Amino acid sequence: MTERGQSDTVQHRDAVQIGPSSMRWDNDRLIIEIEERDIRLGIPWRRRVAGRIVLTPEVLNSRSFKLDVEGKHNWHTIAPRARIDVRMERPDVTWSGSAYLDGNHGSEPIEDGFRDWHWSRAHAGEDVAVIYEGNRRDGSHFGSALRFDKTGTPHEEELPLVAPLPATLWGMKRQTRADRGHASVIKTWEDSPFYARSTLAMRIFGKKVMAVQESISLDRLVNPVIQFMLPYKMPRE
Repeated sequence: MTERGQSDTVQHRDAVQIGPSSMRWDNDRLIIEIEERDIRLGIPWRRRVAGRIVLTPEVLNSRSFKLDVEGKHNWHTIAPRARIDVRMERPDVTWSGSAYLDGNHGSEPIEDGFRDWHWSRAHAGEDVAVIYEGNRRDGSHFGSALRFDKTGTPHEEELPLVAPLPATLWGMKRQTRADRGHASVIKTWEDSPFYARSTLAMRIFGKKVMAVQESISLDRLVNPVIQFMLPYKMPRE
């Protein structure tokens, strides 16, 4: 998680190298090689973080979605359902499980197009439920509820009711959508001044699920105070 310049990035059709770390497609697998240095406040040295992650899609989706009228921002759920195998050398962590792969791409920075957004994903039986909504910089709202079936085909569903969630310790507002408008936080994995990632318990499309949820405030991200703090969390080369 190191910010690097253009000279440290090399992109090919099926691979990208960012400093000493890389991602590449090997036939039907996405292989992520991690070689980084972690940083924590109060620790004068940077600890090595190294290992390999292999993601194998179980289903693929070819359709992407515009997040604004002009198409400056696009979102694509590449593999709604996948398997993941994590083999870290430093720290010594090894595990396997279910996974999901998506990506955003656009022609301008995300903070230029949006004020905030909320996202959540859950495996619901053979389906995968994805909720994505937020507020654009022009004041308009966008939102979608997608159900990816067992073939990876997306189906647009009616947005469930808003399920408010408690603010984080940094005061980050977060929410999701759920049946009857109710969800509860199991654990907050990442709590920063502008971003939060959590695990939720809720019902979606009639099924009881455990969901991954994200909230981000782009207004907070561009705040000069936050920009000053970022290098202490995410070093810059």
